[in-house]
Amino acid sequence: MSFAWPFALILPILAVPILVAGYRDLLRRRADRRAELEALGLVPTGTAGTARSTGTAGGGRPRDRRRHVVPLLFLAALTLLLVGLARPQATISEPRREGTVVLAFDTSGSMAADDLRPSRMDAAKAAARSFVERQPETIRLGVVAFGESGLITQQPTTDRAQVLNAIDRLAPTGGTALGRGIQTSLSAIAGRTVRLDDPEVAGADASDVGYYGSSAVVLLSDGENTDGPDPQEAADLASTAGVKIFPIGLGSPAGTVVRLDGFQVATALDEEMLRKIATTTNGQYFNAADERQLQKVYGALDLGWTIQGRRTEVTALFAAAAALLLVIGAGLSVLWYGRVI
Repeated sequence: MSFAWPFALILPILAVPILVAGYRDLLRRRADRRAELEALGLVPTGTAGTARSTGTAGGGRPRDRRRHVVPLLFLAALTLLLVGLARPQATISEPRREGTVVLAFDTSGSMAADDLRPSRMDAAKAAARSFVERQPETIRLGVVAFGESGLITQQPTTDRAQVLNAIDRLAPTGGTALGRGIQTSLSAIAGRTVRLDDPEVAGADASDVGYYGSSAVVLLSDGENTDGPDPQEAADLASTAGVKIFPIGLGSPAGTVVRLDGFQVATALDEEMLRKIATTTNGQYFNAADERQLQKVYGALDLGWTIQGRRTEVTALFAAAAALLLVIGAGLSVLWYGRVI
């Protein structure tokens, strides 16, 4: 516990002892006055039954133990209010969902196909925008574009505007290299270049890539791989790094025809490849038959939860506790004495 205005603590330090001393002096003066009245015969001696009913004990001297309860409650309430003036602060533990999510977009020419309206690319971008807007601010988001090569178009960041701008700039062109997309996504998560053909991160030494258990890759693609490296090898490396991949299949297995550079090219969704990638990395595959199906990836991401302490002013809690004590004290006073004292 700390205080934003510690100098204000001088008020309860000075006031509480003065109030306690004043209360004790009041009790002493009341006792003296009662003794004077008893000497004059103006205070009747209570019977045993009266002594019991009023809480008196032997000798006929009143000893109502309850008489101190209400004043103590009022004193405690006042103390809390005075301490609250110092603006107390406490460290409150809050669960936070943290991690890194890379949105890896297939930007190959086949993504211009319109078997998913208005096109595979436009549907992927629309779903990604919704995904970005729904993520808590503690999640870092990055954007990777891959066709025949891979490019980090936005490093992982908490700035949602930069992520959305990177998504808007994407356009379909060229071939598809799923393995390159996964490799580039791992590089974005690791913060350094990860190469599948590097002997330090291949085979028995793959663990050198690092471990990123609170990271995931959302792979938006039609799954038609036309170039190296091997997507399965890239998925194995992602699994070693603890990165789950959630492939989203865009289009339909029946396929369609898209016009590229004046040529008509047949393209179809390769679900088998995307399912293998998801299984290898302990992720989940989604078939985006329409944009609504595409949204289901939101609840599937399994990122880490951490407990983080946050300094929070708790003046309101002190005021609420003081108000509660005042209400209790007033209620007991009315119940016992028929008035608020």
